[in-house]
Amino acid sequence: MAFDATAFHTITGGATQLHIYKHTDAVATVAGSGYFNDLANRLKNGDVIIVSDTNVPTIDMLTVTSATGATTVTTLNGT
Repeated sequence: MAFDATAFHTITGGATQLHIYKHTDAVATVAGSGYFNDLANRLKNGDVIIVSDTNVPTIDMLTVTSATGATTVTTLNGT
């Protein structure tokens, strides 16, 4: 599926932000390069995204490794 902005929430601000994304997409899909491209101007390198797969009750933690308005948003799955 595609990114759902209504399922994405920022929990903390500052130099490194913490976000949560709760959705039916599998973590492997969400962690894929470009999944968060709609947020390229909002995410920063080093931000952490807690991903909750609501189909299979799992939680993973992603670290944003690239995010600028000119490039694809990439993440690293740190589980």
